[in-house]
Amino acid sequence: MDIDQLLHRGVQDIVPKKGLLEKIKAGKKLKVYLGIDPTSTNIHLGNAVPLRKLRDFQEAGHEVIFLVGSFTALIGDTSDKDAMRQPLTQAQVEKNFHTYKEQASKILDFSKAQILYNGEWLSNLSFQNIVELAQHFTVQQMIQRDMYQKRLEADKPIGLHEFLYPLMQGYDSVHMEVDLEIGGNDQLFNMLAGRTLLQAYKQKEKHVLTTPLIEGTDGRKMSKSYGNVINITDSPQDMFGRTMSMSDDLIIKYFLLCTDVPFKEVDEMDKAIKAGSNPRDAKVRLARELVKMYHSAEAADQAQKDFETMFKKKGVPDEIPEFKLNGDRNIVDLLELCKLIQSKSEGRRMIQQGCVWINQDQKITSHEEVIHLEEGMIVQVGKRKFAKVV
Repeated sequence: MDIDQLLHRGVQDIVPKKGLLEKIKAGKKLKVYLGIDPTSTNIHLGNAVPLRKLRDFQEAGHEVIFLVGSFTALIGDTSDKDAMRQPLTQAQVEKNFHTYKEQASKILDFSKAQILYNGEWLSNLSFQNIVELAQHFTVQQMIQRDMYQKRLEADKPIGLHEFLYPLMQGYDSVHMEVDLEIGGNDQLFNMLAGRTLLQAYKQKEKHVLTTPLIEGTDGRKMSKSYGNVINITDSPQDMFGRTMSMSDDLIIKYFLLCTDVPFKEVDEMDKAIKAGSNPRDAKVRLARELVKMYHSAEAADQAQKDFETMFKKKGVPDEIPEFKLNGDRNIVDLLELCKLIQSKSEGRRMIQQGCVWINQDQKITSHEEVIHLEEGMIVQVGKRKFAKVV
């Protein structure tokens, strides 16, 4: 990848840009890192955008680190939240990051990368260490952040522990002595905190590179809490279908940030759509590209075939999972038994959104509803998830 592509595609801001460009042109091997807090068991396409940029630096010959926020997740980052995030327990964190390396390896080559856990050093900081870190920042710096201003105006609480999060993330840079940190643009303040601390403690300059955030299937920022994510571990059928359900306005953005399709081809698609061509064709290609990247070309063929069966022919896929069940079941329990949801809270949310059906004509409106099971009954969640009772 050439330098222009490295520093422009999928990049929103670089601080400071000139110095980074000079170092790369001079052939300096940089130590680059990306941190992800394991607040969920899955890595989604939004997480994958900065991860893909980390891969770009890896392929350009730089030293890269994939940092799992095993300690920072215990505090919870609220950079993009309008309320305090509920802290996770140690057990929840360990459960969530259990498969992170396996998932991230779909993008990053771990034979040429390090995976570290910030709990290894942050858990050893003393109260004195934390006070010393805090001396480099002011309350005014913290409170001026947009999210805090909005919460103050809405009379919503701000936890004192939330001010500690940028210090913890900033200390990661000090401990690892990195040259560059990559992250979503909602992380800019936290990453700049690392720039401040690294200069103060090691007299070393750290550059910051932010990537754009992407919207999820409902047009809001992609977030597990919104239920609008496309996970990189989703089945080919789910990945294809969720991509096809997104707004046409997001097609080009996804091509640029989530795929390796050459910029020239993406630009041609953009011009064709603006000239009046059917955006569905471009969206089908996008869905196929994503499934090929995270599964295979064969899986993309099958996912497209299944999609067309369901939506063009208005039918149920030829092959769907079957479950031997009988009696009466609460609808949420039934969805869980049929593996159509990952949690009961997701089931209740899908019912509230009007996305749960029995035999395609009975819409479920209450999570307390009890279903009398019959052989051949079709249970459906959303437009793509089906199960049959046998």
